[in-house]
Amino acid sequence: MTRRFTASLVLVLALAGCGGDTADVSAPDRGLVGLAMPTQKSERWIGDGENMQSQFSLLGYKTSLQYADDDTGVQVSQIQQMIDDGAKALVVGAIDGTKLKDVLGRAAAAKIPVISYDRLIRDTNDISYYATFDNFKVGVMQATYIVETLGRGGGARSLELFAGSADDNNATFFFNGAMSVLQPYINSGSLVVRSGETSFAAVATQRWDGKVAKERMARLLSSTYANRRVDAILSPYDGITRGIIEALTEGGYAPTALPVLTGQDAEIDSVKLIAKGEQGQTVYKDTRELAKVAVQMVNSLVTGVGEPIVNDTKQYNNGVKDVATFLLQPVTVTKANYQRVLVDGGYYTAAQISG
Repeated sequence: MTRRFTASLVLVLALAGCGGDTADVSAPDRGLVGLAMPTQKSERWIGDGENMQSQFSLLGYKTSLQYADDDTGVQVSQIQQMIDDGAKALVVGAIDGTKLKDVLGRAAAAKIPVISYDRLIRDTNDISYYATFDNFKVGVMQATYIVETLGRGGGARSLELFAGSADDNNATFFFNGAMSVLQPYINSGSLVVRSGETSFAAVATQRWDGKVAKERMARLLSSTYANRRVDAILSPYDGITRGIIEALTEGGYAPTALPVLTGQDAEIDSVKLIAKGEQGQTVYKDTRELAKVAVQMVNSLVTGVGEPIVNDTKQYNNGVKDVATFLLQPVTVTKANYQRVLVDGGYYTAAQISG
């Protein structure tokens, strides 16, 4: 995080007065902020919503926190209700970043700024800023872990690829970042994707669903790997990884002798697997910090105090414009450092991981 952002955040939070889980009585009533999140199936989105809700409350905002359970139509209706309720700003974690153009046009007509939260909203001019992590780097971290764990010698090793949901713009960034590392090894033959399924379209996992990933992994095991072992699997997300692990263990792989496996979001169930040596890696994205970014952006837009802080203006084009963005840095987590990063960093307790 840049010093400039940290200083700005301190200023924003100072406006709230004393800390706490509810709005301070001395904080002004700054109106309603709509928080439209995609799903409660992933614990990280629950945390995102709660973190923003708490931080907005400190600054004197009321919030409408809504989850759409991966139904784009429901999310559109929820956003429309927030507009009708007079929201001063919207923070939107999109389910399908291509399906919100019309409702966000209505937000723009009402002069309501929109922050695209973690998932880039596409095909519209009506988003103000984007808050996310360095998504390309996430994929680089996952692929680097695979290459370094397998080692660069010892002959050809088998690799299979999984990607995220095709309707999520982030999924392509994760995949492209990973392939920037893996493709040279695939080209040289030191990594072999024996299924032949290497395009994003072929390996995408609809709605990031672990059940979908499990079904595909089971199919690969019964066909491509009926008589051979898969050495590594690129997985973009912990929920997908857990589905893959279920298929592997049901297919005869011992829990302590699984392929090299990656993940993302440091979900508690996957961190437990990392601690036990089953899942190898995850990418930790501290969504407490992402929430702070979104809160700072909204507060600046609503109050006119300062300006939203950005550190990237060229990397994220949504099909209509380059969207001004603040990128946070992800951290790779393995058995070697989960204690220091996640426990010492206050994200989880040791009891949560061992429980």
